[in-house]
Amino acid sequence: MLPDSVIYVDGEGLEISDLFVLGNGHHKIKLTKDAQEKVIRGRALLEEIMSENRTVYGVNTGFGKFANEIIDQIDLEKLQLNLVRSHAAGVGESFSLEQIRRLLALRINVLAKGHSGISLETLKMLIKAFNRDCLPFVPEKGTVGASGDLAPLAHLALGLLGEGKMWNQELGSNGGWDDAGRVLRKKGLTPLQLKAKEGLALLNGTQLITSLGAQAIEIAQKVANQADVIAALTLDVLKGTTRAFDIDIHRVRPHRGQQMVARRLRSLLHSEENNSEIAESHRFCGKVQDAYTIRCCPQVHGIVHDTIEFVKDIITTEMNSATDNPLVFPERSEIISGGNFHGEYPAKALDYLAIAVHELASMSERRIERLINPTTSSLPPFLTDKGGLNSGLMIAHCTAAALVSENKVLCHPASVDSLPTSAGQEDHVSMGGFSARKALIVVENVEKVIAIELMAACQAMEFLRPLRSTKPLESVYSLVRGVVREWDQDRYMAPDIEAICGLLRANKVWEQVEPYIKNYEETKRMQYEAKPNSPTTSVSYNHRKRARPEMNDDES
Repeated sequence: MLPDSVIYVDGEGLEISDLFVLGNGHHKIKLTKDAQEKVIRGRALLEEIMSENRTVYGVNTGFGKFANEIIDQIDLEKLQLNLVRSHAAGVGESFSLEQIRRLLALRINVLAKGHSGISLETLKMLIKAFNRDCLPFVPEKGTVGASGDLAPLAHLALGLLGEGKMWNQELGSNGGWDDAGRVLRKKGLTPLQLKAKEGLALLNGTQLITSLGAQAIEIAQKVANQADVIAALTLDVLKGTTRAFDIDIHRVRPHRGQQMVARRLRSLLHSEENNSEIAESHRFCGKVQDAYTIRCCPQVHGIVHDTIEFVKDIITTEMNSATDNPLVFPERSEIISGGNFHGEYPAKALDYLAIAVHELASMSERRIERLINPTTSSLPPFLTDKGGLNSGLMIAHCTAAALVSENKVLCHPASVDSLPTSAGQEDHVSMGGFSARKALIVVENVEKVIAIELMAACQAMEFLRPLRSTKPLESVYSLVRGVVREWDQDRYMAPDIEAICGLLRANKVWEQVEPYIKNYEETKRMQYEAKPNSPTTSVSYNHRKRARPEMNDDES
């Protein structure tokens, strides 16, 4: 991202973080010189082939089942207009303005690759529309992810043609949907005039699935990082043992995510470098092990982190891929029909993402139950004084349970389904649009569940005072208390949950502890490099000290 809030696109190097910020409405898009040249070469080849009256799918033929219908030269532009109008058949509420911006930005990026045959003039008009915040109405439902996201991308194109609806900020206090042609004129733009193949170039591709998937990945990364921190806080207030995070345990099962989470937990919890008075208070209690949702955090949270990285790689590749049909290859002087529009790659990946990230909430809900249950916490029931008069966090846990149960249904993979469309021509589809939409719902539900866990863990700390946790975990407690006060008696709870969700969305919990984690890792690295054959000493609380080596990433 450039300091002047301009992001250059060329169809090759767009990152998820770039796409995410493009949704905020404060960044502009520019086309690189190289991308302009590629687009010009691609269009030139298309014009050359058309001048030779060669038959090319979607240029001078019908679409889908009508692929063998040849279209007269005089009707080629009308063919593209008819395509956009007929395919704008989505239903339901519109996507958010942020999501529409990302959708348009991603379509621009893909067209910038130069393989779609679009003219530079048309692509520049799309960029002007983005930069002037011309956002067409795009309904949520109607794509099967077969020949790409046809219906939503048709609605996107329809608005730029001056038809359908477009967002008008000037309508009322918060704006509203207005006639697209009127909004374009207000923004100083004339409706797009499609040339041959350009309607197909705007409609064919996986940009809806992929843009929503990028959003899900961005949220999931924040949620997963902060879930590790919140799990550490819960462990400390439940007086758990850190023995399960011993470096040797995780060295003999060396999954990257598992090792990373174990290292984070060691950096946040009681050790010689990082004292917790809560941990010191029960060091010799004799506890051997904790319940799985505490003890197995590295193993369960770890695979979530690894899954996010796997899916991120697929979505990033898809963001910078030519996914329409047919594709123009100037270097070969050919236009070739293929199947890059099929949404199976992002669809499968996002189903997998939902399944993985859900486990963070599944673990978190069980830890919440342990926090509010006096049998497992040795704290007042539901973490409240005067129980009976006060219900405390009783129903906050019910909310978490409801969200986890909802996610279990949403985690059923959409991409295992397929319904033939287009009279059997499109006889296998990905259903990726729903994969993406429900992945977003799942990660947002998970965010709410871990927010409730954080609220509960901070409330549990009130009953352990004056004992204090480690410095990083106390900084998290102070952060939460900056927006949510102690639960001394029952009050309206929903705003408290939302306030903590706000901290998580802004990545504040992770920002509080990240310097401590980095310092811990650097300290251990330096210790190991100084004395690679000499063990360092670390406290595993609830147990007596024992010598063991503490190694950095590469050695562990």
